Amino acid sequence: MPEGQAVPGDKPLSSFLTGIMNEARNAAGGMKDFATGMVSPSLRIGVTGLSRAGKTVFITALVHALLHGGRLPLFASLTQGRINRVYLEPQPDDDVPRFAYEDHVEALTGKDRRWPRSTNRLSQLRLTIEYEASGFIARNLQSSKLHIDIIDYPGEWLLDLPLMTQSYAQWSAATLEASYNEPRRTLAKKWMAHLKTLDATAPADEAAAQKAAKLFTAYLASCRSDEVSLSTLPPGRFLMPGDLEDSPLLTFAPLPLDPATAAQDGSMHALMERRYDAYVSRIVEPFFYNHFARLDRQIVLVDTLSALNAGPAAVTDLRTALTDVLSCFRQGANSWASAVFGRRADRILFAATKSDLLHHSSHDRLENVLGLIVSDAVKRAEFAGAQIDVAAIAAIRATREASVRQDGETLDCIAGTPIAGEEVAGEEFDGTSEAAIFPGDLPDDPAAALDGSLEGELKFVRFRPPLIEASAKSGTAAAFPHIRLDRTLEFLVGDRLI
Repeated sequence: MPEGQAVPGDKPLSSFLTGIMNEARNAAGGMKDFATGMVSPSLRIGVTGLSRAGKTVFITALVHALLHGGRLPLFASLTQGRINRVYLEPQPDDDVPRFAYEDHVEALTGKDRRWPRSTNRLSQLRLTIEYEASGFIARNLQSSKLHIDIIDYPGEWLLDLPLMTQSYAQWSAATLEASYNEPRRTLAKKWMAHLKTLDATAPADEAAAQKAAKLFTAYLASCRSDEVSLSTLPPGRFLMPGDLEDSPLLTFAPLPLDPATAAQDGSMHALMERRYDAYVSRIVEPFFYNHFARLDRQIVLVDTLSALNAGPAAVTDLRTALTDVLSCFRQGANSWASAVFGRRADRILFAATKSDLLHHSSHDRLENVLGLIVSDAVKRAEFAGAQIDVAAIAAIRATREASVRQDGETLDCIAGTPIAGEEVAGEEFDGTSEAAIFPGDLPDDPAAALDGSLEGELKFVRFRPPLIEASAKSGTAAAFPHIRLDRTLEFLVGDRLI
């Protein structure tokens, strides 16, 4: 083999050295967090979700409920009267944008109430809870203040993490193989047509590379559409480029490669491989070591309903995505050593969001469906010592329940104000009128929900946020109605407030 060529699939020495430096960076971050925690305990909670799962709404509702007295009966320390005060403080990481909590509350409660914009960048918010520890010894030995640092980041970034262990050749092969199957095959036609014009061994052609990246990005975007609802769509920054739009870091795409042939200098293969490696080392790895690896707890929000409605291909893709996601966590029980040299996620919650789009009789069924989807991955995580939970939630409940008689049958419906432009049975809503809608039911057997029989059987309508009156006491918006937000808080935070 000619000097200077790498074995296909192997990571170069520079990547190995980068890995050592990243681990050192992670340990330094862990020691900094540990030192800070010696002064006042903190809990870093990561909030992420796959496309349109409701991350921004979840964080806003959770913080608002704690600040303004939300009804949280399953949050033990609150119902026991041990929480004295909850307030916002400046976040600890000065290089991370602040989560725009106040702007999101205004969007949800303003005159033209609307759902806030989706997460498109990393952000952070620090919430401090002053509480009375339980027990005589605990009251004298344990701090009565806990900082909760909420780290918000796009789910697309989470799906990038498996790229850290894949070479360009491996990623190309896996991406191309997936595109050969429906529904991806139909959606990939334009990209595939251009791919046939490319020769990986030919001299690098910038124009051809840009066109390939553009068509590949369009393919990924079509896979994320409501009708298809696929989940495994790395690289995530292709769909959420921000300041990187048109950067060489995002100007690459998969190529059909001969596994026995390494990239020749100056070839299209070498160009694409170099940019892929740069994407991993400059974007994916810094996010992992600077932020993701420092999390204590994690909640992964999942739009399970959309996947069920899109059919078995979407469900299978969701299962794959969540398995890949869980494999990236540094999960397990924490100790003093992990607190210093790198934290582990000791509690992970998978939450099926938007459960308010179903009647309450299907809420437990939705939870069981998501539990079945993540079951294999969860077994491996629990073996590593992490606690895993699955819940069906609605951080903000936009509907109420109603019964409607139709053709002599009583239907369990949900009622609310559909967003303008939503349509059911040929009727288009104007955004001001209320409607009662029968969304369909989930089966008692979760396996029956995954076999494709529900495709097109569920009807989900997007509703406007509920109308919330201002609190007479504080003058600010009262807490939002929710489904199981209190259970979520108890799992993620409850054990740290004893």
